[in-house]
Amino acid sequence: MVEQKADTIAGTAVVDAEPDRRAAAGLSPADSVLVRVRARLTEFTGALQRVAEQVLSDPAAAARATIVELAERSGTSPATVTRFCRAMGFEGYADLRLGIAAETGRAHTAGWSVDIGREIQPTDPLERVLGQIIAADTQAMHDTATLLDLGEVERAAEAIAGATRVNIFGASGSALVGEEMQFSLHRIGVAAWAWNDVHEGLAGAALLRAGDVALGISHTGQTRETIETLAEAGSHGAVTVALTGFARSPLAELADIVLLTASQATTFRPDGLSARHPQLVVLDLLYIAVAQRTYDRAHAAFQRTAQAVGGHKAAKEARQ
Repeated sequence: MVEQKADTIAGTAVVDAEPDRRAAAGLSPADSVLVRVRARLTEFTGALQRVAEQVLSDPAAAARATIVELAERSGTSPATVTRFCRAMGFEGYADLRLGIAAETGRAHTAGWSVDIGREIQPTDPLERVLGQIIAADTQAMHDTATLLDLGEVERAAEAIAGATRVNIFGASGSALVGEEMQFSLHRIGVAAWAWNDVHEGLAGAALLRAGDVALGISHTGQTRETIETLAEAGSHGAVTVALTGFARSPLAELADIVLLTASQATTFRPDGLSARHPQLVVLDLLYIAVAQRTYDRAHAAFQRTAQAVGGHKAAKEARQ
């Protein structure tokens, strides 16, 4: 009874704040249901979070289940499921079921019939493992396209195209993604640096000024080092850009521009690792948008850099 009362309070708060939160996340009721649930997962607590996790773990089963069955599977109550539906912007459980059913139906029609959520077993043949990886990445790409605000990409591209200096911050896997972006920008003549050490990153951020850009990469948006460096850059007037999977994360909330990505975890590839490909796609889009806005300069720089390394390529081919 105590748990139900606490959940009622939490559920009421979520429902009341839903329109603002959905707007802040760049989501609308027409967006993918599962994308919306995944994007909001960390905001829910207690019983509401268990309902969300149950829906995400087996969307097809959730689309077939009655409200009582979903409540039992998530260890909650029908009242909690109803509150969850309202928190997600639906009038009731029937609307949620229809939304999930339509989405899983589209996935099946598109050929995504592999059970993405199934655990990969030691005896699974590589053909099946490959199918799961491709299906998960394909779903993550489509979810990212749903979440991504192209207006924000344009704002980030304009800022980078006009920047004197671009600093890119990230830790662990996000640092590798940042280095890819730095390499791409460098090839078209953009003065960009990628930092994965917090001390060097903070020093670099402290030297930024108005007209410069700082890009922070963190799937969770909770990496303390990345938050600190982006905050430092913003305090000196730099335009701050966050690439993250959570619109309500600390990193996103301090950034001027937010680029959202989705992920689809599989065995041995939790969210942080499975987010790499969608992150790279978004950064590729941003890089091309920058190149479009600096076309003459970018084209000339790309030609010069290609010519500079061309001799090594020719020498290698001659030895083969």
